[in-house]
Amino acid sequence: MKKINIILHEPEIPQNTGNIARTCAATGASLHIIKPMGFTIDDKKLKRAGLDYWDKLDITYYENFEDLCQKHPEAIGATYFFTTKAPRSYTEVSPYPDNVFIMFGKETKGLPEDLLYANREYCVRIPMRDTLRSLNLSNSVAIAVYEILRQREFEGLREDGNLTKYSW
Repeated sequence: MKKINIILHEPEIPQNTGNIARTCAATGASLHIIKPMGFTIDDKKLKRAGLDYWDKLDITYYENFEDLCQKHPEAIGATYFFTTKAPRSYTEVSPYPDNVFIMFGKETKGLPEDLLYANREYCVRIPMRDTLRSLNLSNSVAIAVYEILRQREFEGLREDGNLTKYSW
């Protein structure tokens, strides 16, 4: 079964996590959060960003990356680490594994460099101008998820839309 698993490592901004939760609900991706978080799950900013989708989430919390790998051994060798420090683009991975894990770091620091170095063959970046620090976390997650979905020809997702007043 093809599955997208989004891992957030120590997220700090509730609105970003709420937006990512909404992306998960819209695409069927699972959300994995590694503690500590810079907010509580009942934070109104978090729920506001993904309010009407919160009940449609597959979300799990972990103490650390090792805890996640212990509970999901299939993540080993199937996790891609998104970082501005990577030497290659996320589009160079083709195809992504059927049961893929994509990991993103905290907003202020990204992923720990020792984790990146230990998994350097799985580190990828989203290209951007070198004068800027990084993209917004929730935007980066959406870019990555939709690249994987594009490679899978948007399998399982509705691709057409309907006007409310007119018909196409």
